[in-house]
Amino acid sequence: MVLLCEFRYQSSKLKSYENDFPFNLPILNNFSSVLLSNVSIFIGENGTGKSTLLEGLATKLNLQTLGGSPIRSDPSLEAARKLSENIKLVWEKRTHRGFFMRAEDFFAYLKKIEIERNYNQNELKRIDDTYQDRSRMAKILARGPFSSGLDQIKKSFGENADGESHGESFMSIFRRRFAPSGIYILDEPEAALSPISQLGLIYLIKQAVNEGSQFILATHSPILMAIPKANLFSCDNGSINLISYEEAEHVALYKAFLSNPEQLLRRL
Repeated sequence: MVLLCEFRYQSSKLKSYENDFPFNLPILNNFSSVLLSNVSIFIGENGTGKSTLLEGLATKLNLQTLGGSPIRSDPSLEAARKLSENIKLVWEKRTHRGFFMRAEDFFAYLKKIEIERNYNQNELKRIDDTYQDRSRMAKILARGPFSSGLDQIKKSFGENADGESHGESFMSIFRRRFAPSGIYILDEPEAALSPISQLGLIYLIKQAVNEGSQFILATHSPILMAIPKANLFSCDNGSINLISYEEAEHVALYKAFLSNPEQLLRRL
């Protein structure tokens, strides 16, 4: 069962803004609806509008962002909020679970977790130093909020997210935060993932889908494009078209390069 089965674009409301971003993106002028599956993947060159489309959809869903500003106030999503006003959602089963993640947000997230963890650790050390002559109960009460803060970070994000590689941290987050019956919008999640880790992400996505979750991705990765039973949408040529894996330009390019890299590089 698909949670969100379709989203529609209502361009009739945009006549006075049709020359402004994001409404001037060609793909917005050439589709009225997209039918979604359990895994829907949007591909295309940079600038085609696939990420903007996902941002607008995530804003319409009011999804939680990964450690960043609330989606309704994030200044980088102002254009997405305008776009979301003209998107209509068609549900099979409504859910409020899930999150929205952009690759560029992840690195800010790691810094935020590092700062928060260090703050709690420093406060615990300060309390231990200053409460040496106080009662055990007073010390426990003083330590409580900061111990709870560290425990929550560990529970939600892992033991040492900032000490892991970016790829390890990505995978730790995915393992802990993919919950049943959630919608997850991931914009270029391959940014910090090795090919092996991308296969690991596919495994986690398959597990989550089996538990009733739904995924909408934008990617340049031919590995992620191969997620079983995914709908693959090309955003090239100013329109959104459902294509097969073999028809994807990224796949053809990678195949040509890997079969004969010297020949392809001589053409550059």
